Amino acid sequence: MGITIPGFERTAIGVAGGVELAAAVGGSGPLLVLLHGFPQTHLMWRRVAPVLAEECTVVCPDLRGYGGSSKPEADYAETYSKRTMAADVVGLADALGFDRFALVGHDRGAHVAFRAGLDHPDRVSHLGILDVLPTPDTWDVLAGVGAAVAFHLYLMAQPPGLPERLIGAAPDAFFGHFLDAWSTRPGAIPADVRTEYLRAARAAVPSIVADYRATATVDLEHDTADRAAGHRLTMPVTVVQQDRGTQMGFDGAAIWRAWAADLEHVTTRAGHFMAEEAPADVVDVIRALLCR
Repeated sequence: MGITIPGFERTAIGVAGGVELAAAVGGSGPLLVLLHGFPQTHLMWRRVAPVLAEECTVVCPDLRGYGGSSKPEADYAETYSKRTMAADVVGLADALGFDRFALVGHDRGAHVAFRAGLDHPDRVSHLGILDVLPTPDTWDVLAGVGAAVAFHLYLMAQPPGLPERLIGAAPDAFFGHFLDAWSTRPGAIPADVRTEYLRAARAAVPSIVADYRATATVDLEHDTADRAAGHRLTMPVTVVQQDRGTQMGFDGAAIWRAWAADLEHVTTRAGHFMAEEAPADVVDVIRALLCR
């Protein structure tokens, strides 16, 4: 069975197009869906989900293309757009019998959550975003040598072929770089979990690249169109970001305020992997969100 979230059942949940999402499910009550980031799986929630399961039905799926979930081979512009991945989350809620659900995402999962909030405001009751900016704003703030921290965005934006070959030649070095560079608290990602992250990422290079490539193309188009149309998130939104926005020349609260009518913006001294470095803080933030 490998590593599991304590007290959670591992299952596969079918959504549209024959895609199955591997998921860990626990607790009872209203539905809370937690979406992982890169280069991780649902295991990133292992220290958060069991606490929240005392109050909610908590579901932690692997995103399509990651972990144990389906990795369909098709046009990235549709198959791995955040619009399609957001529809997966709605399909997951449908399969579990929930009309409304709270949704929290980290990194890649946060982009999916953001799109779900825009596309399905009648389904998403509360929205939590951990450590990203919306896609158009991300590309807007990256400039000069400071953009080197996000070199992977530019690499995986290239046409199919080259990124897959380069990353596939040394996947553990590539994915391991981010697990190391973005960590600030030694031991937050223990050796066995790191090994599992690398194993899962190694087996998913083409789909991970397709996910990122979509963010430089179709996702950017969708988000830019919504921004131009003045579309905003209507549910309560909490955004948690590292306390480094001013160092990179952007005001995260101001950026998110343009997108969310009911916004709580929080900064943390934890690193990018905040659910693993400061799980109690993340639990407190999610609980506060659910009470709004």
